[in-house]
Amino acid sequence: MKHPDVIIIGAGAAGLMAAYTLIKAGQAVTILEARDRIGGRIHTLDNVELGAEFVHGNLPVTLELLQTAGIPYSQTQFKMARSRDGAFQEGNDAVTGWETLMEKIFQLEKDMPLRAFLQTHFATEEYADLRNHIEGFVNGYDTGEVDDISTFAVRNEWSSEDDEAQYRVDTGYGKMIQFLADAVLAAGSEIHLNKIVREVRWQKDKVVISTTDDHTYNATKVIIALPLGILQAPVEETGAVIFNPAIPAQKMAWQDIGYGSIIKILLEFQSPFWTENKAFNAPGNSPSTTVLVTSREQVPTFWTQTSIDSPLLTGWLGGPPAFAKKDLPAATILELTLQSLGNIFHISPEQLQHNLKNWHVVNWTVDPFTRGSYAYSKVESVQARVLLSETVERTIYFAGEYLYDGAAMGTVEAALSSGKEAADLILAE
Repeated sequence: MKHPDVIIIGAGAAGLMAAYTLIKAGQAVTILEARDRIGGRIHTLDNVELGAEFVHGNLPVTLELLQTAGIPYSQTQFKMARSRDGAFQEGNDAVTGWETLMEKIFQLEKDMPLRAFLQTHFATEEYADLRNHIEGFVNGYDTGEVDDISTFAVRNEWSSEDDEAQYRVDTGYGKMIQFLADAVLAAGSEIHLNKIVREVRWQKDKVVISTTDDHTYNATKVIIALPLGILQAPVEETGAVIFNPAIPAQKMAWQDIGYGSIIKILLEFQSPFWTENKAFNAPGNSPSTTVLVTSREQVPTFWTQTSIDSPLLTGWLGGPPAFAKKDLPAATILELTLQSLGNIFHISPEQLQHNLKNWHVVNWTVDPFTRGSYAYSKVESVQARVLLSETVERTIYFAGEYLYDGAAMGTVEAALSSGKEAADLILAE
């Protein structure tokens, strides 16, 4: 068994990017991955994205890596359509109080949970639609909870929204993940699958990693590139890691960052029935238009592929509503999805079922090696990320999308950037 310079726990985007950065500098790494595949929350199957799907803007690390790897990506134009009261409406809701909300939120001097902000300024009945609209957005986009999401974070998110181009990787993010893994292996480093790490025993400049199959791995440094949901899990849960000696400050910091819930439903139909609706075949739609439908159904959000003529439709359920349904059987989630879709398009669930060719429910919230979706900021998260971005005695390092402080939090860009930063920190030392 080789003794690497660095052990990386987790072969998702952050872990692989850290490894890629280290091997380019001549370091030897060993990656330990609990799953039987690489990629983490990136999982491309037959060019279909079961996890991360879009490149949200001109994100420098992601796009540079795709260009280096020679992986093509294409711009997609988003068009929003709302299903309200049995009809489609284009654009955003005209919600009573929105201008006042934006005025109040930019006047806020001290951060607070968004629920508290709304209760302070918009608690009356006239703002009920505004509160529901915001909660739906936070659940669906941030996969977060209004009770604890940071008002400052939401303000920054809304103020950074612009008309930046959106992209899809033509053959899926999996190609990018494979490029990173191939580079690591070509450099003589190792990736071990089905290795569930149980304990990290450490002292300065020495780590001993134990896995549940009774193997140990030794190095001078370790990068913890696990999803936040695993780091927040009780020690008795599958995939949870014991640190010996304990690192209580870091453990507390993980709890100070929000981590959402998500269920993604992929529906392949015999034919794309939605193209008959004028919201989907409007003259302004280009051949590279992704139509995103929001509603107030149990599964509230659906979107097309870049070409609306593709028979694949994606359903999306996020935040507390996803958490509430996380233990339902996949078949029951499918029933709820078809009922929601039927209500939106005025088609019976039986007709939709007859037209359905393939389906897949991706329940990331109950996946034992993910336990959720992606991070969002609480009031305490700024200081938590500062702490977790530092090393523990130049021996333990952390990487993951939850450490990213910016508008692209929760994205592949966030994971790649964090992995690169952890590796750069090691190399600088």
